[in-house]
This record gives sequence, C-alpha cells and structure tokens, in this order.
Amino acid sequence: MKRILYIFSFLLLFSNCKNAYYVDAFSGNDSNSGKSPDKAWASLKKVNKMVFQPGDKILFKSGTTYYGQLEPQGSGIKRKPILIDRFGKGKNPAIHGEGQQLHTLLLENIEFWEIKNLEITNTGKERVPHRRGVIIRAENFGDCHHIILDSLEIHHVNGSLVKNEGGGSAIFWQNSGDDIPTRFVDLVIQNSYLHNCGRNGINSTGNINRDKWYPSTGVMIRNNLLENIPGDGIVPIGCDGAIIEHNVLRDFPDILSHEEAAAGIWPWSSDNTLIQYNEVSGHKAKWDGQGFDSDYNCIGTTIQYNYSHDNYGGFLLICNNGYTYKQPKNIGTKQTIIRHNISINDGIRPYPTKREGDFCPVFHITGPTENTHIHNNIIILPKRTLDNTIVKMDNWGNLWPANTVFENNIFLSEEPSKFVFGEDSQTHFNNNVFYGEIKNLPKDPNALFSKPNFINENVRGSGFEILKNFMLIKNDSLVNKNRGVSEKILLK
Repeated sequence: MKRILYIFSFLLLFSNCKNAYYVDAFSGNDSNSGKSPDKAWASLKKVNKMVFQPGDKILFKSGTTYYGQLEPQGSGIKRKPILIDRFGKGKNPAIHGEGQQLHTLLLENIEFWEIKNLEITNTGKERVPHRRGVIIRAENFGDCHHIILDSLEIHHVNGSLVKNEGGGSAIFWQNSGDDIPTRFVDLVIQNSYLHNCGRNGINSTGNINRDKWYPSTGVMIRNNLLENIPGDGIVPIGCDGAIIEHNVLRDFPDILSHEEAAAGIWPWSSDNTLIQYNEVSGHKAKWDGQGFDSDYNCIGTTIQYNYSHDNYGGFLLICNNGYTYKQPKNIGTKQTIIRHNISINDGIRPYPTKREGDFCPVFHITGPTENTHIHNNIIILPKRTLDNTIVKMDNWGNLWPANTVFENNIFLSEEPSKFVFGEDSQTHFNNNVFYGEIKNLPKDPNALFSKPNFINENVRGSGFEILKNFMLIKNDSLVNKNRGVSEKILLK
C-alpha cells in the first residue's frame, strides 16, 4: 500500500497539469483563456478570481501598468510553487495601488508562492496607518511555507509615520493564531529595491509570548537596497534563526517627529538572528537613530562583518525593557555577539532633540541585557558631535546591563571623547586599543595606546570596497595580538 501511495505522489508531483496564464493590460481581454500571450487576460480582477494550482504561473507582460490590488488565491506544494513573474522584454510590469486598500499585493493564508520582477506602489491622497506595498499574512494557518519575494521595486507608499498608530512600510509580514499556532517557514525577501516609503522598509509582527513560543524559521532577507525610508529599515519579529545579509540601507530622510524611535537593522523578540555583511548609513531618527540594534527579548543575536557610518544616533544599541523583564513576553536580551564590524563617523547628530537632547553615543547599552560580547571591532569616532560618548551604559526600566565584555577592539578618537558607566555589573575590558584623548578610560589589564597602523585611516565614503583601507598593515604589532577586524569583512 505504501508503495502505491509513493508512486501516486511521484506522478502527481511531476504531472504536466501546471498552466501558464498571461496578463496584458494593453492588448489582453478578460474573456480570453489566458493560456498564451495572444490570448492574455487584461486585468487584476480576472487574476484575483482564479484559484491557482501547484506549478501554475501568472505572467504579466513587461512594460504594462495595472491599477488596484493583486490578491492571488490558491497554494502550491513542495517543489511545485506558484510563480508570478513577467514575460517579454522591457520594464517590470507596474501595479499601482493608489491607496485604495492598505496593500497593493496581498498574500493571505496561501503558501508556496514566488513573486518576481514587479514594480509596486501604493500612494493615497494622504498618509494613513498600516498602509503597505506588500502584506504577507497568515492567521490560524499552521506552518506557512515558501514565500519568496524576489527582484521587486516597491516605492512611494505613503503610510503613517507614527509607529504607535501603525506605521506604514514597503513590506510587512504578520503571523498569528489563537486557534492554530501559525508561523512562516522559509520566507525570503531578496534582490529588491525599496525606496521612498513611509514609515518603514521591511518589518513584521509575530508570536512573541515565550510561554507559547512558536517562532518563524528560515527567514532570509538579503541583497536588498533600501533608501529614502525614514523609520526602521529591517525588523524581524518572532523569529528563530533569521538571516539578514548583504543589504544596503542609506539616506534615511529626517522627517520623523521627536517621539519616533527608529534604527537600521534590528531583531525584536527573536532568537539566533544573524546580521552580517550589511551597510547602514545616514540614519537620522531623532530618537535612537543607530545603524544596528539587538533589541527586546532577543537571545543569541550575532551582528558581524557590517559597515556602519554617518548615522546620527550612533553605531549600536543593545537594550531590553526592565519594566517588563521576566514577564511572559520578555525573558531578556542575552548572549548578543558584536564582532568584526567597522563603525566610522557614527553619532553625528547635528542638533539637540526634544526627546534625547544631545544624546548620541556610539554604543548605547541599556536595561537588563546579559552576557554581551563585543570584540574585534574598529570604531573611528567622528570629529564633531554633540555627544562625545563612546560607550554609554544605561538603565532602561531601572535595571542595568550585566556581564558585558569589550575585547580586542580598536577605538580611535579624533577629538576628546569619553566612556560613561553607571551601576552596570561585571563590565570587562580586555586587550583593547585606545588612541586619542579619551576620558574615564575603563580598566583594561592589556590595553594598548599606540596608534593603529591602518593602510589609510583617512578614507571616508560608502561601499565595502573602502574597508580595505582599515585593515592593519601586515607587520603591525596589533595583527599578532588579535586586534581589529578579520579580512572576511571584505568578502562583501
């Protein structure tokens, strides 16, 4: 019996039942079969009425434009996903939501879909909460498998700029389920260009309760360019093992209010997040505004081989809310690793803010964070800033960081700077390099105070290719003492 079932499944998987459906807004007609380019459909409404089957393809003609929402139905299966793509030569087909709904593309309670080569906008007459370009939603669905967004351009989404009322974003995914535990498995967002969206780039909601922990797995966000987005860049929530790599985030416009906290790339209530080979620059949020962050209720975050520069709020935030610590939603921010990153000219906010004043340390570590290891980073401090603090230990929720280690880092300060400590416990420094006029130096039994011999420390700019200038020359004594970053950062 098992043999018969296996043969049946094999034949079903490799059967020739899949179809390609063509859509052409210029010369198509919804009364056509859609089965060939010369028999193409014409509208999104026709596509939305169809329940697609495993292996089907929906192909929009290149250079065509559509208005409204794309809301496909049906699910693929393993090794036979459903594909949305383009056909023919020319520009990507464009879908303009015009603010008619809170989404332009909606993938809701469907799985095994791949979406490629579309241009998406969603601009209404005015900003509204929760407006997105793409929404991926699973509710009381169980495991939602294999959603891939690839080579999209998403722009001009005028969602709300206020986080608490539901800030807008280019891409938003959410999973929930009171009746059926629900999560995403193998959600991939890659090779896409997101720009001129408010408030955020790629963000999410998910299961965050530790007593009902059911995190999404296989989340991958890679090779994307995000620019002219004022708020949070990339934020996975309720995930285990998310990988965020080879992304560029830049030119965040300074249009958020003083009450809006935002940062570049950061996990929230997620475990074992790997953030690597990303470049974040020009974040201008008036509250926070760092390039990177290991945030609330996160265990085992690793931030490595990244390039951070010219961010108003600093390089790095590590934080946890002491007011909710050890409640069901918050078991702490623990085992964060920050290694082999280069920060240049971070913490350059040019004006005091109503919320934080002139506060913009390069490192801000606050609240009940535990067992943080910060090692083999290069920190080139800016020449001019309101706040000349390198590291600020702080007490969000009246609780302080514990067991923080700074090891094998290079701190090069071009102007007077300082470290600021408080009631943090078991903060240790070892084998670091401190060069410049630095006040309140921490105790470091193996500190060095000689100037690092970089290839060319005066180089500034964007792109990983300039980081070769911050490698230590081969005969520098620091090389043999394990200071600085690994050349692996140049693999970008």
